[in-house]
Amino acid sequence: MPGPLEGRVALVAGATRGAGRGIAVELGAAGATVYVSGRSTRARRSEYDRPETVEDTADLVTAAGGRGVAVPTDHLDPAAVRALVDRVDEEQGRLDVLVNDIWGAEHLFAWDTPVWEHDLDKGLRLLRLAVETHAITSHHALPLLLRRPGGLVVEMTDGTAEYNRDTYRVSFFYDVAKSSVLRMAFALGHELGPRGATAVALTPGWMRSEIMLDQFGVREDNWRDALTEVPHFAISETPRYVGRAVTALAADPQLARWNGQSLSSGGLARVYGFTDLDGSRPDAWRYLVEVQDAGKPADVTGYR
Repeated sequence: MPGPLEGRVALVAGATRGAGRGIAVELGAAGATVYVSGRSTRARRSEYDRPETVEDTADLVTAAGGRGVAVPTDHLDPAAVRALVDRVDEEQGRLDVLVNDIWGAEHLFAWDTPVWEHDLDKGLRLLRLAVETHAITSHHALPLLLRRPGGLVVEMTDGTAEYNRDTYRVSFFYDVAKSSVLRMAFALGHELGPRGATAVALTPGWMRSEIMLDQFGVREDNWRDALTEVPHFAISETPRYVGRAVTALAADPQLARWNGQSLSSGGLARVYGFTDLDGSRPDAWRYLVEVQDAGKPADVTGYR
């Protein structure tokens, strides 16, 4: 049976690992052709110096039932991004879904470090990677997406607008970056809505990315072993969960109802009925407010 996104074309910018990879694979599982971009390739790693590559992500997309196309791209390079979009146009003549998931700054921020003590070069590099890349990609990709009505732009961030409004997020540079992306979706909603497209901001919850699993010294098959040290990790989710959120949005004939809004994987799971790979529906942002930030003992009952 054809998937709900059969014939659709997506570009997941920043799909090497984490949420980007999870989103790309789920779009593929729904039948889409997915162009995946990033800096880490089988021939050359980014400064992250991690083993995940865009080629691996493309292979996972194809294995899931779609068609994965790897295009190594530095999204800080406008000419490279323009070439990426030109290739999508030449090969497909359309773009239905754009996911701006470029980040690449896990190694650049320091927790609870005020701006005057934070390494300035690292902070400014973080802002360039997290904000400037999204603007460059939208500038070049949106004219192609707007050729057909019904297009979807997903600005990936960390935290909902409500949560980030009231909560200091990690450090000055991290806070500014993630809040900026939320505002990008709001602004794009105003610019795209009248032109027949939809823009949203989307956040996963506490995501079991490759980097997070490595940090806790566990794998996906034994991630619960980390709970003895980090009990609230019980609310965590796989990258595929937020991927299913994007797929549900892209397949929704009433997609425009979400235009300009801030959304979460757990919140959308309640609306669309999808689950994580284990059949659960973790609602991390409600849990963070009501349990973790409230200082209560870890207990995910009623939250997944």
